[in-house]
Amino acid sequence: MRLDVYLAENKMIKSRELAKKMISEGGVTVNGEVVTKPAKEISEEDEVKVTAELPAYVGRGGLKLEKALDSFHIDVSGLVCMDIGASTGGFTDCLLQRGAAYVYAVDVGHGQLDPKLAADERVANLEGMNIRNVSAEEFDKPISFICTDVSFISLTKVIPKIYELLESGGKAAMLIKPQFECGRSDIGKNGIVKSEKAQLRAVKEIYTFCGSVGMGVKGLEYSPIKGGDGNIEFLILAEKDAQSDVIDCARVVSEARKAKA
Repeated sequence: MRLDVYLAENKMIKSRELAKKMISEGGVTVNGEVVTKPAKEISEEDEVKVTAELPAYVGRGGLKLEKALDSFHIDVSGLVCMDIGASTGGFTDCLLQRGAAYVYAVDVGHGQLDPKLAADERVANLEGMNIRNVSAEEFDKPISFICTDVSFISLTKVIPKIYELLESGGKAAMLIKPQFECGRSDIGKNGIVKSEKAQLRAVKEIYTFCGSVGMGVKGLEYSPIKGGDGNIEFLILAEKDAQSDVIDCARVVSEARKAKA
């Protein structure tokens, strides 16, 4: 039996795709020796161990949503949710582990969602879907919670649609990526926004915009991990048809910079 198949079938690792990744990165040993070929044939007599720390979610993004749910004291158990910009499904995985009843996993791309999630009856894999072009009538279940992690587009292009899709009183946890909110002059080498002023301006603009379209801001935090490109990111919580709380955006940005220094 192939090593990656063995790990998945014996539930040592969540999925075969993850098993392949962990094997290739040197996180698995066979009879005490590191093996980096997922296709290596093994037998029942071989001693197989996973030496690397198992990731909590299929994508690192799950760690970001995990912090949002904990920091903002959000309980998604039993809720119908939507993950906009699902990609491999880190947010979707986190939602399911927290007890979500159903998740619409939306992404403009194709073939990215982890196979384990794509096969889960609690997940609607809506690949190839541009969220800006859909209407609430296309979804047969009322949506109580939306999380979003989108790239190459400002959140201001997505928030009005989030308002439309959420049921009244529904909440949204959104990832603010300053590099997609700032002007070109604020973006340095490798696409990094280094200026504290630029980061703060990006956060404040999203805070203000949310309130202007009926999404009252109820919380702001910084992401526990940087984006894949190295940018500091932020998590904002908004509630449909609510008033925004007074939030010290400058304090959150300052704390983020100190934590990520």
